[in-house]
Formats: sequence, C-alpha cells, structure tokens
Amino acid sequence: FLLPPDGDLHLFCLLNILIAVVLIFSMAGALLDFETEMFLSLFGSDGLLVLAEGLGIDRILLQFMRVYSEKGSLVLLLNTTTPEQEYFTEQLRVEGVTHLPRTVTSDVHSAERYDVYTEGGVLFVTSRILVVDFLTDRIPAHLISGILVYRAHKIIESCQEAFILRLFRQKNKTGFIKAFTDKATAFSSGFCQVERVMRNLFVKKLYLWPRFQASVNTALDKHKPEVVELHVSLTPAMRAIQSSILDIMAACLKELKQYNPTLEAEDLSLENTLGNGFEKTIRHYLDPLWHQLGAKTKGLVQDLKVLRVLLLYLTQYDCVTFLNLLESLRSSQKIFGSNSGWLFLDSSTSMFVNARSRVYRFPENRKKLKAGEEAEKQKELVLEKSPKWQALSEVLEEIEKENTNSQHELGRVLICASDDRTCAQLQQYIRHGSDWLLTRLYSRTIAKQDSAVAAALELESRKKGKGWVNNGAKGKQPAKKKHTKDKSRPSLTLTQMMGKKEADEAAAVGSSEDEDNLMEGDGGKEEQLKLDLSSDAYYGILKEPLMVIHPLKGCTDPHSLTRVLQEVEPSFVVLYDAEMSFVRQLEIYKANRPGKPLRVYFLIYGGSTEEQKYLTALSKEKKAFEHLIREKATMVIPEEREGREDTNLDLARNLEPANATTNTRKAGGQGQPKEPSRVIVDMREFRSELPSLLHRRGLDIEPVTLEVGDYILTPDTCVERKSVSDLIGSLQSGRLYTQCLAMTRYYRKPVLLIEFDPAKPFSLMARSDFRFEISSNDISSKLTLLTLHFPRLRILWCPSPHATAELFLELKQGRHEPDASAAQAVTAESDTVVESADLYNPGPYDFLLKMPGVNPKNYRALIKNADSLAEVARLSQEKLAEILGSASNAKMLYEFLRNVADVPAPVQKTKR
Repeated sequence: FLLPPDGDLHLFCLLNILIAVVLIFSMAGALLDFETEMFLSLFGSDGLLVLAEGLGIDRILLQFMRVYSEKGSLVLLLNTTTPEQEYFTEQLRVEGVTHLPRTVTSDVHSAERYDVYTEGGVLFVTSRILVVDFLTDRIPAHLISGILVYRAHKIIESCQEAFILRLFRQKNKTGFIKAFTDKATAFSSGFCQVERVMRNLFVKKLYLWPRFQASVNTALDKHKPEVVELHVSLTPAMRAIQSSILDIMAACLKELKQYNPTLEAEDLSLENTLGNGFEKTIRHYLDPLWHQLGAKTKGLVQDLKVLRVLLLYLTQYDCVTFLNLLESLRSSQKIFGSNSGWLFLDSSTSMFVNARSRVYRFPENRKKLKAGEEAEKQKELVLEKSPKWQALSEVLEEIEKENTNSQHELGRVLICASDDRTCAQLQQYIRHGSDWLLTRLYSRTIAKQDSAVAAALELESRKKGKGWVNNGAKGKQPAKKKHTKDKSRPSLTLTQMMGKKEADEAAAVGSSEDEDNLMEGDGGKEEQLKLDLSSDAYYGILKEPLMVIHPLKGCTDPHSLTRVLQEVEPSFVVLYDAEMSFVRQLEIYKANRPGKPLRVYFLIYGGSTEEQKYLTALSKEKKAFEHLIREKATMVIPEEREGREDTNLDLARNLEPANATTNTRKAGGQGQPKEPSRVIVDMREFRSELPSLLHRRGLDIEPVTLEVGDYILTPDTCVERKSVSDLIGSLQSGRLYTQCLAMTRYYRKPVLLIEFDPAKPFSLMARSDFRFEISSNDISSKLTLLTLHFPRLRILWCPSPHATAELFLELKQGRHEPDASAAQAVTAESDTVVESADLYNPGPYDFLLKMPGVNPKNYRALIKNADSLAEVARLSQEKLAEILGSASNAKMLYEFLRNVADVPAPVQKTKR
C-alpha cells in the first residue's frame, strides 16, 4: 500500500482501493470487461445494481464475497436461500478462499453468536435471528463493514430485510449497503417503485445494465456462439387447435371486461394473457374485491387459467397427453357440476375434433356400432408425432456427423427443455423413437379408458337383457369397473391441469417400475454416466459422446444449469424450449471460453404462442429498462438518503399515532411519555411484518420467548395475533381454545387480534357463506362459541399490519409498561392468575361460570358471599335472589342445584 501524501487523505484511500482491486483481479481473472466495470462502479460507491436477467448477477456477487471473505471485515448477506448459500460457498472454495462464508441459523446458540460475528468474514444470517440480535445488541453493529442485499426488488417497507437495514443504519453510519437484482420488470409496476426500494435500501445511486448497453454488446459480440435457428412449423391440426384456444380466450377476456369495466384494458390484452405474469396481474386487481365478485367473474378467471394450460400442453407435450387433458376437462365438468361456457362454443367443438384427429380416426364407411368394444376395434390410430421431435432427430444426426468427421475430441451435447416431464419424454423418444412412446402412452391412458367404457356398456346390456339375478362372476363387475376408473388416467386430475409438479411427475411417461425395467434393457449405456449433480437435475442418455438432458425450471438447485455447464462443458447446446435467461447465460459461457467452439440450436414453433411468449418477455424487459432510464434521469434524491447523518427522516421514529391532533391535553392530566413505550414480543412473531412497523412507530421491541400470547402491551393486556389462515387452522384444531384459556386465566385483558392481508378482502367470508344456524364447520359459529365461552376476551379486527401498529400505540397510551421477566414467568403451569389466588381456584371458578343463572355481571357477588361450591348449594332461593339481584337467575340456579334428574332405574337381567 502507498504511504498517504501530505494533506490528501482522499487520494490515499482511492489509490489503496485501486491497488486492492488490481490484486483481486490478478488472482481471479474471471470477469468480462463489462463485469469489471460493473464491479468497480458498485465497489466505489453504495447503490442498487439492476442487471438484465441471465447476465450473471451471481458472478458479480461472488466477486464481492471473495473480496470480503477475510477476518478483517464483517459483511452480512441477506435474502439468499439455502441452495444458493451452498453454491456460493462451493465456488469460493474452488477459487481457493480460506475464510469461507458461514451460516448462522437457530442451530447456533444465542450465547455463541457473538463469537461467530467477531470472527469476521461473510455471514449468511436468517432475517429473524438478525432482527433479534440487532434489537438485543447481541451483534456488534459498530464492527459491521457492510451489508450485501440479494434480490433487492423484494425490499418493501414492511419486510424483515428493510427492518434490518434500518436498524443497521441507526447504529452504524459508516458501513456500506450494496444491493443486487436482475428483475427489471419488477420496477415497472407501481408509482416510483424503484425510488421506494432505494429509500428502503438507504442508497442513492442506481446502476442500470441492460442487454442493449454498449459495453455489454461489445464484450459479448467479440465471442459469439454459433447459433442455428430452426423455426418448426405447427401441423394443421395443431394450428387449428391454437386458433380455437385463442378465440375462446378472446371471448373470455371480452366477457371479463364487460363484468369488470374498472380493469385496465391494456393488462387484459390477448398478448399479455400469454405471459407468465398474467395470473399475478389479474389477481392483483381482483383479490381485494374477490369476496364481492360474482360466480361468473370467478369462473372466467378460472377458465383463463385452464386455457393457458391448454396452450402450454399443445406445444410442450405430445398429442396423447393433450387429448387426455381435454377429456379430463369435459369429464370434470360432468362430475363436479361446474359450468364453463366456453365448452359449448363452436371453437371448443373444433378443438375437440382436431385433438382427437391427432390421435385416432374412424373409417368413413364404418357401420353403426352398438358397443364400445366394437368401436375400439374400428379405431385407426394416427398418433401424430410432435414436429419438434423430428427437428431434434435431425439436429442430433447433424451433431453425430460433426463428431464423426471431427479430428478433435468428441463434442458433448446438452439438451435443455422446459420442465422435468418434457425431459422424461425426450429421454424416452431418443432411446426408443416416437412410435414406441406414443403407443405406450395411448395404451396406458385412452385404451384403458375405452376398454373400461366397453366393459360398462356390455354390463349394462346384460342387466337390461337378462336381469340382475346371478351373483356369481357378474357380481364382481362393479368392483372391476371402479378399479379401472381409479387407474385409467392417473395423470388427468384437475391438480395436474393447474401445473402442480407432483401431478406432472406422477403423469410422466412411465412409472418407476417401468423405468427400472427400461434401464435394465438399455444395454447399460448409463451405468458409468455419473455427474456431481442432484438426482433430479439431469437425464443422461449417452456416455460417448456425453449427452445430457436438463430441465430449465423446477430443479431443487437454482444453479444446477450453471453447474452442468461448468462440469459438462458442452460443445453443442440444443434449446428445445426458449428461455431468455439461459440464452444470455450461454452468451456469458461462450465469452468466458473464447477459444472453444459452441454451437446452439434454437428450436421454436414459428408463428405460435410459444414464439410470441418469448418475444413478449424480451419486449417487457426492454420496456422496463427504458422506463428505469427515464426515471433515473428525473429522480430527485436527497443528500441524506444513505442515512449517514441524523437528518434522514426515514431513521426517525414517530411517537405520535397517524391520526393524532395537535392538542396535547390528555384525559386525566397524563401527557405523552418522554421515553418510547415498550412492547414485549414473542420470538416467533419476527416472521411477520408487525414488529418492524411497531418499531417504526416509536415502540421499543423486547424479544423474548413467550408461552402465553404473542404481544404483551401492558401488565394486564395480552394479545394473540392470528392471520386469517392461522385463525381457521387454530379453530379447527382446537389450539385457539387452549390459547384463549391461558390468556384469560393469567391476564385481565386478553385480546384476540385477527389481522388481514392488505392485498386480500377485509372480510372473513363472503356474505353468501353466512348461515342462520350454528354449524360445527362454520368459522363464524366457532368464533361465536369462543366469545360465549370467554366473555372477557376481546376481538380486534385489523385490515393490515399498519393499522395494527397504530392500534397498539393507542392502547398503550397512559398505561404502565410491561415487564419482560414477569411475562416470561407466565407459563401453562404458572400459579399466578388474574385475581389473587386466595380469592378462588381456577377450577371451581370455571365450573361456577357454567352454571345456569350465573353470568360475568353477577359472579363476583356470588364469590364474595360463598367460599365454596358446597356453600353455594346450601343457600336458599331468597338469599340467591338477594345476591344475584334477579329472581329468575336465582330460580334457575336453585333448581339446577336441587332438582333430581329423572333417570329410569337400570333393568336387571336374569338368566332363565
């Protein structure tokens, strides 16, 4: 390091930073030119880095982790998942970093965490633990060098990460904050969304790196991969089906706009309907009003969801799978009685006809058939092959010829498909061909169903002709029919139509037993094909040359594709399905290997919704970056945004409620407390947004482990917070009764807080769901019984966590502060109760309240005049009327204690 020049400390620091960076890159040497520029700009100043999707944001983050992985610095990394933490640690280990990042979870004892923090380096800490450690000063905030934030687009005001950053800035004014994200489209919705995120991050610089940036284009154009685009044509039947689905979707959208004129017309365009974010957009508009919507609107939203799945299945899977989905839709309409109007449109009829023509057909000169079995014999199988399969075969033949004529090492092949199910089908197709695969699919689904229908028709004809007399072999037919129905089409459930992964895996080409038999009969080609990858990450086909099929989505490891590229090092990549982020990842992969060949085959259906979906994703990201560029040019950022001075108002804690007036006079002569009030919060509550908002309101948070309640506001007030889903689950399991019983026994003012999601309707149930009678399955009935059983229990309804924080502040005004040690001492076995223990015991007290004529208004008078239940039983009716203040209540209690139950005497049985 250079010695500091006289009087120029700034230049000294700058030179030292540049020398450190040069040393870093001399050891790493793995970044491209634009990545180096990106790293240096963010390294020199705090800010938010927004990178185009697929351009390697994890590579930039890894370099920052490499810089700070030393004992002399303490850096926290937020917003990462466990697989990502394992990947980052593994990459740093490969690069030779000695002080590897460590993970702080609940397994690390609270007394040991301080030692872990003081050892320095990069730490992965869960948000809940980090919030508690900041509040309890268990983490040395003044020693923290800075915080790295991954997925910065998710940092909203009330999230845990924003709470951590605010606590960090309040206690540390010198540490850095650097944020990373590659979701530019997340900032395109909402008003000044990027400015809000930067405010929560306490950064004032925005770094934008789209794909069309000049330095990115220059670096990637130097070493372009060889790209072969293959625009595959849809078959006439597929094109007709696609046209029918689009017509139906247009009709549904038109009807949806008629029923809901307030919806944005631009968001409900047919082009946006094809995108992945359409369902999120439509739910964003309709969720707050969902309980007020009619059945027609809800049905249209569900129909659009199903039609989107149909479009996906049309281009993604084979003809048999698509027909199975269509038939299951029609059968589900009959079984569940739902009414989807689009099934009766002319376009729907055309879609069914064309879907069946791709699988089978009937001869034109066939005679009228009487039984389903004869119809099955008359069918002629068509089993239309997927056009992409043929294109894939041609690509693989070309690669094989290339490898045969090559003088160098055989080029490895990587085939990338959309999901796990497509990969399984491609594996079967490459090994056995399309005829074997389609015939097997047909025999396992449609053929079984048809045989079951034929058996049922034959059974029905026998019943009508001969009568149901014989209980022999015919008596077993109904059971056989039921068994066939259960196993005829296991892949055709409504859950699978909605895209559930488990159902898709269950509907894969073969069962696990069939797959094992297939592997045994494959000549052992895959016995020695072992890669250091997760078992669900790839499908190996050949060993020489190595051929791997890998899904683009659905892997448990988010960096599994990166691992495959690093380990397999393919020379040929076949993109069976288009994915924008992986295309750019291949560009980065080729630019880092300038001397090695890479040919990419790009398969896509020309003129299809698949192509339109890919182009729409590119267009949306480009528009999002253009929007960010314009917003950056006009953005007004205050100098104190980073929070390094106390003038930043975001770090101030407001002690006044939002609706407070300027009048400072309080009832009883009590003014606003000089010091912030205190709230005792259970450790498990730090998964929610409420503690962050309470702290922002000016309430001091004291995290402890509570057995009774979630929040202690005053020595007498205990609050149990429930979300709507948690409330329903607790009522059904009976856990809420136990919690309310404990709160009522140990606190004078037990409170049940029901907190709603601000994006959901502020209603427990729709008006149409209310019942006039009490039902054991009705939520409102259970809540009514709960309030009847616990008369002192108060229920608070809050539309959002913000409203809850304001309500807590009002409830605490002018009242004593709670004691954490006393709150922790309250347990299920605690002897301390609300009233003094010498006044009454909880058991007889609960029994007394259940007696007729005794209510919360008169039970205290009865307790004062009787020391036990036995003494209550000895009181006369006149004395009870005097104590209870009601003759009718006294009569009910008196008769309850003295009337003899009229039970008949048991009859003795005598033996003859």
